[in-house]
Amino acid sequence: MNFLWPGMLLLLLIVPLLVLFYLWLLQRKKKLAVRYASLGLVKQAMGGASWRRHVPPALFLLAITALLLAAARPLATIVLPTQQETIMLAMDVSGSMRAADVKPNRLEASQAAAKAFLTELPRNVKVGIVAFAGSAQVAQIPTVNREDLNSAIDRFQLQRGTAIGNGLVLSLATLFPDAGIDIGNLTYGSRSRGMSLDQPPPTKEFTPVAPGSYGSAAIILLTDGQRTTGIDSMEAAKMAADRGVRVYTVGVGTIDGETIGFEGWSMHVRLDEETLKAIAHRTQGEYFHAATAEDLKKVYQTLSSRVSVEKKETEVSALLALLGALFLIAGAGLSLAWYHRVA
Repeated sequence: MNFLWPGMLLLLLIVPLLVLFYLWLLQRKKKLAVRYASLGLVKQAMGGASWRRHVPPALFLLAITALLLAAARPLATIVLPTQQETIMLAMDVSGSMRAADVKPNRLEASQAAAKAFLTELPRNVKVGIVAFAGSAQVAQIPTVNREDLNSAIDRFQLQRGTAIGNGLVLSLATLFPDAGIDIGNLTYGSRSRGMSLDQPPPTKEFTPVAPGSYGSAAIILLTDGQRTTGIDSMEAAKMAADRGVRVYTVGVGTIDGETIGFEGWSMHVRLDEETLKAIAHRTQGEYFHAATAEDLKKVYQTLSSRVSVEKKETEVSALLALLGALFLIAGAGLSLAWYHRVA
């Protein structure tokens, strides 16, 4: 536990002084009590021999301790509901997802895992889906309707090309519809004018923020990581980072990969972990590897907990102050009940 005002902890030295003062009072009562001849008067002067007479003072000391700790403004890392309201699933539907190194193949395994992921999320979290191959399309605008999302996932069709950057940029454009993010302009027009890929249109003002600082949305990118066309993946990651959006990358497939054939052509497809790790690192997200269908399900289960709750360092002074007040009330109440006085 950390403290914003650690110097206030020196006040805790008061507690042992109060303990010594209490012990001195007990000794003083004993000395005064021996002057009385009546045993009954002695017991009354000493407050009785029961352990109960020590309970109210002990509660008082605990209250003082809790209040002094609260004065130091303690910080504790606790699990809180996330602020994220929208999650974009950017899913690869390129021909390489036909590879069967993840059974029954990469695409079907990712579809099943994505559906399971939706069931784990809180119902109030909106989810949007972007499917990308040689280009990117919004398969489903952000919604809380899980049936619509499952239907969109079922409609995936394999296409040629892998434009990972386009999938990320379209996800950002969906999250920020008024930001003027234009994939066509970025893909075809920006290079001819010498503009950076993450530079918005001149009519839109844009100020980069700290990576990972945007708490209302996140992107989950599922792909084998081998870009073949479209916007550069790291340029797209920079766009996400400058807007504070975390990108959680999920690498589907094996490192060695396999050779697939389709309509008379063949190609060797393997997982490009380096790119996916770089995207996650650039955006303050996290990379996950799924080499099997079971791994993929576990990844999505982990992601559902990551995006629905988060750990934060939060000041807990109010909780300690409340605890101190409860100790005071309990001590006063017991003293009144047992001895008909507060002191």
